Amino acid sequence: MSTVTVMPSGKTIEVAEGTTLLAALLGAEMEIQHKCEGKAKCGSCHIFVQEGRKGLSKIAREENERLDAIVGVGSKSRLACQSVVLGTENIRIELLGFGSGA
Repeated sequence: MSTVTVMPSGKTIEVAEGTTLLAALLGAEMEIQHKCEGKAKCGSCHIFVQEGRKGLSKIAREENERLDAIVGVGSKSRLACQSVVLGTENIRIELLGFGSGA
C-alpha cells in the first residue's frame, strides 16, 4: 500500500500495489480526464509526479511516445493510466488543469 497525495486539493488516498494512478483517482471519485480509457493513446491523464517517482512503474515505450507528443511535458510528467503503484513509497502528484471543463 502507498499513500498518494493529490495536489492541489491535498486529498490523500490509499492505493494498493499494482493499481494505476488513473484507477486509484477514479475509485476515489476524483475528476481526471481520461478520453482513451487508459490505453496511453490520448495523453489527457497527464500528471506531474512531485514526490515518490521510484514508487511507480518505469515509463514504457508507449507512454514515452505519447508524452513526447504533449505540450508542457517535463521531467516529472507521467500518464496516470500507465503509472502503476509499486507499494514501496508514498507518492505526491499534481493534477493539471489542461482540458478541465471539457
